[in-house]
Amino acid sequence: RLPVNANKEARTLFSVRKAIGSNAEKLSIMLFNSIEFAIFLPVVFLLYWFVFSRSAKWQNVCLFVASYVFYGMWDWRFLGLLFFTSLTTWCSGLLIDKYRLQYAENQQNASGGGKTQWICGANIVVNLLILCFFKYYNFFVDSFIELFALFDIHLQVSTLKIILPVGISFYTFQALSYTIDVYRGKIEATKDALSFFTFVGFFPQ
Repeated sequence: RLPVNANKEARTLFSVRKAIGSNAEKLSIMLFNSIEFAIFLPVVFLLYWFVFSRSAKWQNVCLFVASYVFYGMWDWRFLGLLFFTSLTTWCSGLLIDKYRLQYAENQQNASGGGKTQWICGANIVVNLLILCFFKYYNFFVDSFIELFALFDIHLQVSTLKIILPVGISFYTFQALSYTIDVYRGKIEATKDALSFFTFVGFFPQ
């Protein structure tokens, strides 16, 4: 049993372990107040500022690998979500800039017309659907089961035994803010995939 003054991260970890049961011991979770993170962060710091200090590219490689290791310590299978969000958002930004440039060259609407709106909207919808699925699927399923039970209708719908991927809200909105800024013309879309993927998954944020 956790003490009353246990911090939020510890209580969350306790809840996760309790929900998973006997498989909890197999998790390798790197909390910010853990010994693992106390070792991990200085190692990344030294590699970034001293080992790879002469090359911005290799510094980004260092941060990219470190960020994916950090997220993967929760559950490596969820790295696909982070990669998918980064990939779709990066491609969306490039397409928005491409169509905006085409329209500008044709002396039409500099915003890129309907195509840029569809691309921006599609990227937002897809990523929000992923976020809502992992955060709210079980909640809505349980709510509908209870609602129909009031009318003596018993639904046989199974909830998913899934854990919320660590950082999914952060990196989803991080990516979406980039898409919106590109669409509004506040920034240009980057062609550097490595830098962008590192930006989305940057673990210290």
